[in-house]
Amino acid sequence: MHLRLNNVCKRYGKSHALHPTSLNFPAAKTTALIGPSGSGKSTILRVLVGLVRADEGDVFFDDESLTARNVRHLRHRMGYMIQEGGLFPHLTVRGNATLLARHLGRTEKHCAERCAELAQLTRLPEEILDRYPSQISGGQRQRAALIRALFLDPGVLLLDEPMGALDPVIRYELQRELREIFRTLHKTVVLVTHDIDEAGFLADTIAVLREGRIVQQGTFEQLVRNPADAFVARFVSSQIRRSPPSDPSA
Repeated sequence: MHLRLNNVCKRYGKSHALHPTSLNFPAAKTTALIGPSGSGKSTILRVLVGLVRADEGDVFFDDESLTARNVRHLRHRMGYMIQEGGLFPHLTVRGNATLLARHLGRTEKHCAERCAELAQLTRLPEEILDRYPSQISGGQRQRAALIRALFLDPGVLLLDEPMGALDPVIRYELQRELREIFRTLHKTVVLVTHDIDEAGFLADTIAVLREGRIVQQGTFEQLVRNPADAFVARFVSSQIRRSPPSDPSA
């Protein structure tokens, strides 16, 4: 699924959370949105998922414009994952994962088979499926949240700081697993992160935002070697800890 913002703008009072912005998210590719807090990254994600309505402009899913009438239908074609997972604490991992599918009338057999399939894909032990979020680790909660986001086999994955609360070792492991999952499933992925290394490791394209505007868009290498301005140069150079691992298939 191809996503597109066409002159999308969002204001809160007199303040712009997002100035008029046009941006393409190519099908089956991963696009990272990076920038400091308040730069507009999460606003874009919330506009895409329909949690926030743009004041101006249009959002397109393939050639279908997002409206108040079709937002619920289009959400079923999107998987949405937030920082710390956002799992319902009173439901087991299995209950969280299957909640919407059961609401939509999927059979118990289908739900059980899909849970087992996604547990294997995300490397989550199946016995974890019947535990509550408080009974599992942070990394397991993120895998559980990813299972929930993937459950309806959406064309789009929207990830808002999905690894921000994890310790460095678990975060690195999950980054590697996520990259493999993205490549295996060929989903259109939009990833919000503060971390340039994470963006470079996971994304095909990176958009750098500042104060509600896109200041540069390109590959990790383009941002590092040819920053558009002093802000991008400072933002990138202040964060780089490692270069993204080379792709052995390239």
